[in-house]
Amino acid sequence: MLSDKIKQHGSQAWLVNTGWSGGGHGVGKRMDLRYTRAIIDAIHAGALAISETATDEVFGLAVPTSCEGVPVDMLFPCNTWKDKSAYERSARQLAEMFAENFAKYTKTPATIIPTLSTSPVAHTSGAIS
Repeated sequence: MLSDKIKQHGSQAWLVNTGWSGGGHGVGKRMDLRYTRAIIDAIHAGALAISETATDEVFGLAVPTSCEGVPVDMLFPCNTWKDKSAYERSARQLAEMFAENFAKYTKTPATIIPTLSTSPVAHTSGAIS
């Protein structure tokens, strides 16, 4: 229903990571508020809508490859984790949790986010290709 309204009115929706980065609890830390503000400012200015993107291989999201005032590594969570395999495990587990949650509300969760169940995690080098 929401996606229909977004399409109908030509709106945009943005998912902004304002949570944890750099590792799990006890390892990583909260996103710096100045980076969150820079991302929100770029959204409001329209800069992110025209920026180049790379596709996150776990979630299938289009991620801007740059944003003024934000280190590039912060845009790609996998790049902020020292332990890349721990990131891969955590990302895959989160994707599975999303898929399980969507299954409660629809008979075809893959139609909502197809990459959650089909895309391999390929962040072994820490880079998005």
